[in-house]
Amino acid sequence: MIPRAAAPTLKSFAKGYPILAITGPRQSGKTTLAKSTFPDKPYVSLEDIDTRHFAQEDPRGFLARFADGAIVDEVQRCPALFSYLQTRVDANQRMAEFVLTGSQQFGLLANISQSLAGRVGLVQLLPFAVQELQAAQVALPGLDELLWRGLYPPLYDRALAPPQWFANYVTTYVERDVRQIIEVQNLSLFQRFLKMCAARCGQLLNMSSMANDCGVSYKTVGAWLSVLQAGYVVFLLQPHHQNFGKRLVKTPKLYFHDTGLAACLLGISDPDHMSIHASRGALFENLVITECMKKRFNQGLASNLYFWRNNTGEEVDLVLEQGAQLQPVEIKSAQTFNASFLHGLNKWMRYAGTTALPARLVYGGEDNMLRSGVAVQSWRHMQDL
Repeated sequence: MIPRAAAPTLKSFAKGYPILAITGPRQSGKTTLAKSTFPDKPYVSLEDIDTRHFAQEDPRGFLARFADGAIVDEVQRCPALFSYLQTRVDANQRMAEFVLTGSQQFGLLANISQSLAGRVGLVQLLPFAVQELQAAQVALPGLDELLWRGLYPPLYDRALAPPQWFANYVTTYVERDVRQIIEVQNLSLFQRFLKMCAARCGQLLNMSSMANDCGVSYKTVGAWLSVLQAGYVVFLLQPHHQNFGKRLVKTPKLYFHDTGLAACLLGISDPDHMSIHASRGALFENLVITECMKKRFNQGLASNLYFWRNNTGEEVDLVLEQGAQLQPVEIKSAQTFNASFLHGLNKWMRYAGTTALPARLVYGGEDNMLRSGVAVQSWRHMQDL
């Protein structure tokens, strides 16, 4: 088993919270992490119909089965359980009594904030980080294969072909979750919408254009997008508000939590196809941003990631908010460094003045270097951000 960087965070939270919660996309390793971190706790899944009916019909009796607590998987399937969990942990005052996992963040987080506020240590677990593979001495594939394969755990611990695995993933998990949350009358339209999201990866979100291209209403696009966010399929990167005297774009950008899923939806057949695909640069940008997000989430922290863009098109791909200061990061998929990569960073640094931390550039090459005061880093060293 490849150790997860979030495990020390969970163990730390176990000292101060009666309930721990792990949320994230399906097949990201939530159950494996919970079981390996707390091997002595019994495990129960609310995906099992009989178990779920028991929890729904007799929540108090269900919890009484676990005198010393338990790992409860897919807990969002039984919202009634949360109030009884609150009563139980308040009475016992034991730390890390229950470990909850769930793959629909809106349902899980809404119930936590309503019934368990202040009692839960939350970790958002995304697929493997590149740093986790490196720490486990797993041989990294080349960049094009990494973008195509993605970082979901099953693709690294089983002999599975990514195109087939992702096709089944979309059918068995993504589409099923959509049906659980909202009614989708035309599944083929939703599938087209999914592919449209992949084609617009790294672009400013334009819901009106998506609605027109997909042949559905603006309201439907908003509902479908919310479901994909809830299931950790896509996320929106917000623009940073610091204007430095410039008019700013206020529209977020659309990204996927895993480049492999986006590549599958784009019909990218293999690493060679990835190397020449028009979306390669956007997917590389997606990879770097999600790697920074994973580092934050694995530490139990919220995202501090933004992008910056003004109305004249000047842009910085990624801005990391560090207290009152900002660190700009430019992202280029090219394997060879070019001095022109620094133009946008240099302009932003002049605008930002004393609020700016040293600029970084992540590119698709292998060597680290310093150019004009900017640290240029290989994609293999993204964790240094």
